[in-house]
Amino acid sequence: MKNDYLLLTPGPLSTSETVRQAMLNDWCTWDDQYNKEIVQVIRDKLVKLATNRNNYTSVLMQGSGTASVEATIGSALSKQDKLLVIDNGAYGARIAEITDYLHIDSITIRQGETEQANLQLLEEVLIEDTAITHVAMVHCETTTGMLNPIEAFCKIAKTYNKVVIVDAMSSFGGIEMDIGELDIDFMISSANKCIQGVPGFGFVIAKQSQLERCKGQARSLSLDLHAQWLCMQENNGKWRFTSPTHTVRAFYQALVELEQEGGIKQRQIRYQTNQLTLVKGMRKLGFETLLPDHQHSPIITSFYSPTEPQYNFKIFYERLKAEGFVIYPGKVSNADCFRIGNIGEVYPEDITRLITAIKSVIYWEEVA
Repeated sequence: MKNDYLLLTPGPLSTSETVRQAMLNDWCTWDDQYNKEIVQVIRDKLVKLATNRNNYTSVLMQGSGTASVEATIGSALSKQDKLLVIDNGAYGARIAEITDYLHIDSITIRQGETEQANLQLLEEVLIEDTAITHVAMVHCETTTGMLNPIEAFCKIAKTYNKVVIVDAMSSFGGIEMDIGELDIDFMISSANKCIQGVPGFGFVIAKQSQLERCKGQARSLSLDLHAQWLCMQENNGKWRFTSPTHTVRAFYQALVELEQEGGIKQRQIRYQTNQLTLVKGMRKLGFETLLPDHQHSPIITSFYSPTEPQYNFKIFYERLKAEGFVIYPGKVSNADCFRIGNIGEVYPEDITRLITAIKSVIYWEEVA
């Protein structure tokens, strides 16, 4: 079955027909056919996608990507630790909010949503506050589509011997990086992003030594990262509680299709081509990007809303949906904008069709 429209969002996103078909069978969670041949294979593949180093491991967690972020924050920090959070968007702010809910000692560097992470300020704070033990940042801030400077961030953090936590929710699988070379301790992502699976679970790829240190530190039973990892390690991929079997099987298929495409390198090229095609076409139609080009990620792009009084995002959205495309509202506090995603089972020819569709639904110029 084909979808009625193409999802041009940061996730959930459009998936291949074969990924959707992979969810049509039921799976027993007690035997090797599922745990050993599906879950364990996924765990191994994720580590190999993330790094060439052999000191990393992975753990899958039920729920949204935020659940995996919360599991990491709530398990990786002891009561004596302190976390520094860089917040230049809604998802950095969410990490800070998690620390408040969990009563974790933390400090947040808050910046504007259109500003890249201020690494000079990061270093100044690390020098001044020696109680900080961990640092966290969002790699691709999907509030705007901004790509934060992950390499420089990690280098500064490691200069001061800090544990590095990276929310790579919207970048892992779509942007090349070796987390071992970057010396990242915990990297978090989700099934329904650049791997092109469906919602249902997230995952954490971490140094095994760091995961082992999490023992007994979790502030939640179901979000105990160490307990989940240990169960999978000792029981050939067995989940502690009910496994999202259909989502997991779809993710396995999505990983196969990532390999068939040529790996992360080729997928990044496709996403970048999508994004460049999108920006070029939108600018021809008179739209302006929220960010300058050098700050753009290949994941999602924010555009200023038209200034004509007749413009209404909901009407624009509904007309575009009727043409077979779904876009995303804006999430920036000080700018009226909307967002268009470039990831998922989306190709440059789809973006070309989108531009044609947008041109056909620009109703506000007709009545201006």
